[in-house]
Amino acid sequence: MSGHSKWHNIQAKKGKADAARGKVFTKLGRELLIAVKQGGPDPAGNSKLKDVIAKCKANNMPNDTINNAIKKASGEGSSANYEEITYEGYGTNGVAVIVECNTDNKNRTAADVRHVFSKAGGNLGTSGCVSYMFEKKGILVIEKETCTLSEDDLMMLAIDSGAEDFEAEEEVYQITTAPSDFTNVTEKLTEAGISFLEAGVQMVPSTYVALEEKEAEKMQRLIDNLEDLDDVIEVYHNWEE
Repeated sequence: MSGHSKWHNIQAKKGKADAARGKVFTKLGRELLIAVKQGGPDPAGNSKLKDVIAKCKANNMPNDTINNAIKKASGEGSSANYEEITYEGYGTNGVAVIVECNTDNKNRTAADVRHVFSKAGGNLGTSGCVSYMFEKKGILVIEKETCTLSEDDLMMLAIDSGAEDFEAEEEVYQITTAPSDFTNVTEKLTEAGISFLEAGVQMVPSTYVALEEKEAEKMQRLIDNLEDLDDVIEVYHNWEE
């Protein structure tokens, strides 16, 4: 995965992430709600909830906010009925795109996603049309500048905690785990005082597509417009940024 990191411009990505933090917390709240509805409020017996909690903490969501969201989701007064739905399609020059959503209105969400694809010159495909090109992995990204451990110590801690791979890029370290090991690795690094630029179980592409400048601009607009939709949780693609 070296050379394909989207974190080659740290300041630009951090600025965008900070600006979107309120929306990120709202979307994480929905993920907590769905996890609780599916498996109950106890993370010890609900592995999905445990993973979402780890993701929330990695995104600096306060513990009180997490606990309140879980209580609200498990309470009798919780009438919200969100469900997960995934769309697959193609962006500029056949770039594969996966869009994960949490929605309380599938018709609205489908129409919104389809409109964004069409406006950017892409198109929605059928279920499974691009997902075979991706593999689910836990990804943790750490900014070198803020890391409290040396590269060797961080690598050893990550590997000892169950990580599959460790990469040192220009400005970040990227740690890859199996989905089942994501929470344990995240917790061990957090206990060591490590903070994350990004952390979550993601769809990682096996191959990448390079784009010319004009095509890249169109592809970036497609991604930005999808991420701006309230129902969209994650957007994955195999564009080599």
